[in-house]
Amino acid sequence: MHVIAFSGKMDIQPMPLRVTRAVPSRISVVFVMIVAISLVIPPGATPGAGARQDVTLTVSAASDLTPAFGELGPAFTDATGIGIEFNFGSTGQLAQQIIAGAPVDVFAAANVAFINQLDDQRLIIADTQALYARGRITLWTRSDSGLRITDLSQVTDPAIDRIAIANPDHAPYGVAAREAMQSAGLWDAFQDKLVLGENVSDTLRLAQTGNVDIAIVALSLSLASDGRWTLIDETLHEPIDQAVAVIAATDHEPEARAFVEFVNGEQGREVMRRYGFVLPGEAIVSGTPPLATPDATPGS
Repeated sequence: MHVIAFSGKMDIQPMPLRVTRAVPSRISVVFVMIVAISLVIPPGATPGAGARQDVTLTVSAASDLTPAFGELGPAFTDATGIGIEFNFGSTGQLAQQIIAGAPVDVFAAANVAFINQLDDQRLIIADTQALYARGRITLWTRSDSGLRITDLSQVTDPAIDRIAIANPDHAPYGVAAREAMQSAGLWDAFQDKLVLGENVSDTLRLAQTGNVDIAIVALSLSLASDGRWTLIDETLHEPIDQAVAVIAATDHEPEARAFVEFVNGEQGREVMRRYGFVLPGEAIVSGTPPLATPDATPGS
């Protein structure tokens, strides 16, 4: 059983009240405070400690999260009143933007190594670092393709002229694709047929538009697409353990913490599960090593 786990606290600071006339009774003050709090906190909301509703967070997120976070963002805003703007892209490139000083509040990476890198440079708030999912990769073809690929070994089919993967220089899903092809003994043979996408979403687009015959992409994107796909054996590559953290330079730490907690909370987990991610505390039948436990030291 592979296990990851998370923890966090969420509450809200009510708006201050101003008394401009005679001091009312204690009962009146309590009543007014209850009314004010009910106006600030939407029903069913779970905002973070000290979170403000007039804030819009900037969340840099790995592109495999595009469909899942596309649902989570509006749900988070509905629950808390906190706005969200996503910047989706290659994890490595997003990390470089943060290192260069880009104004980011939360970083959701497709590989924990990039969060560890930022932690080493003290660019994240260390106690917010957490694994939130494990990803999977698939072989993807268009639904109108004549190819019927059910196993990685079948990509040697002469009908396949070009195969796309995300650039492994900065995209974790590209690294996993390369590792899988190397494990299957296919990497060297496909150098002339290989097309590199800027990120895993770009890689899927290359196949969707017919620029390549087949692509190795994230399961989360495959589930949101209208193509045909098959899972690649996860033992052929290192685990795609994905991590999130609040950026140290954020001006909105309570709100950023609230978003991290939301992703790892009940509503977030439901959405992530629907897009094929292995979640904290859930088992996976696999030959890969277990995910970190709650006691794991960040960066270890």
